[in-house]
Amino acid sequence: MTARLSKIKRHTLETRISIRLNLDGKGKSKIKTGVPFFDHMLTLFAKHATVDLALRCDGDLAVDAHHTVEDCGIALGQAVAAALGDKRGIRRYGHGFDPRNPFTGEAYVPMDECLARCVVDFSGRPYLVWRGLNQFSQKKISEAEKTQDVSSAFRFGLAREFFQGFANEARCNLHLELLYGDEPHHIVEALFKAFARAVDAARRHDSRIAGQLPSTKGKL
Repeated sequence: MTARLSKIKRHTLETRISIRLNLDGKGKSKIKTGVPFFDHMLTLFAKHATVDLALRCDGDLAVDAHHTVEDCGIALGQAVAAALGDKRGIRRYGHGFDPRNPFTGEAYVPMDECLARCVVDFSGRPYLVWRGLNQFSQKKISEAEKTQDVSSAFRFGLAREFFQGFANEARCNLHLELLYGDEPHHIVEALFKAFARAVDAARRHDSRIAGQLPSTKGKL
């Protein structure tokens, strides 16, 4: 089977991003965005989605991390869409695993005291559901944020900007939910891991529908 690869360059007055993606990789990554916490999230995304991802972003961090995080979501969504191609033979729906039954259920991922859930559908229709999370939007995560080091700060609300950008450009339904939790770092990490597991499930080929589109419309 031919590897599903893509290369994306996205240059604006605010960010310059380059991405190389192997959707059928081994979880290897090389990430540099200038925002350490975000680098950590993208690294664990690649690991748990089992994709190879090289991503570099030079952004206007003197302003803040907003454009960097949002635009990386946009570019990664474009890279995934390009690597998926016509989507023939993919499972389409990503729901990872449920510990009670390894064959069904959503991608539930625990991180210490919190539990997050993600479901993705590469439907061709962009839509983000962000549930049980708005009350954390102004929470600070990185130490840099607390010391006013704008260049490497990450606010909780930036996670939503990333996922919205991804959903828009990957043209997928993306549902993220916090079932419970308190620590913002743990919550965002659980969200990224659940997202990774859901993407991992959805992008896989299903031998039962080889060469077919998983849609009654005939188009995704």
